[in-house]
Amino acid sequence: MSLPHAILTALLEKPSSGLELTRRFDRSIGYFWSATHQQIYRELGKLEAEGLIRALPSEQPARGQKKAYEVLPAGREELARWTAASQDPKPHRDALLLRLRAAAVVGTEGLEDDLRRHRELHARQLETYREIERRDFPPGMGGVEDRLRHLVLRAGIDLETFWTQWLDHALAEFAEMSEGQGRGREG
Repeated sequence: MSLPHAILTALLEKPSSGLELTRRFDRSIGYFWSATHQQIYRELGKLEAEGLIRALPSEQPARGQKKAYEVLPAGREELARWTAASQDPKPHRDALLLRLRAAAVVGTEGLEDDLRRHRELHARQLETYREIERRDFPPGMGGVEDRLRHLVLRAGIDLETFWTQWLDHALAEFAEMSEGQGRGREG
């Protein structure tokens, strides 16, 4: 149910075409709620059919011209209703954690290398978020909109910090297990 709300949010920030929304998802919302080009266009059609958004009138009607959309009052009301509603946290599902659990019974072949790869990916994402923070949220920004957007970014920074630290710990455990296996073979 959240993709329509992500689209309503993006359109309230700035009326956009489907292509512009896709690009904006890639640069911001997509960091925490991803969607494909096809999913965005499908949702735009549904939102328009439900009377939550409308295509803006075109200055020059032309075949194949991209439509820009804006949120209607009913769309703003729906987004406000959804924002105010209580939701329970979703259980975290991560294949890497499941693979670690499986490794306990089938062995760790190849897993340490993948942990290193995950560590690098999370470190890069963390640096991307920190760069966005330096660029877009200098000290002293105080408007409500900026503070809320920064809060979302801080969640990304904190999550990536957690993952890099946890992966450092996991890699240290793997190193310790390898050392223990080496000593066990010598004795």
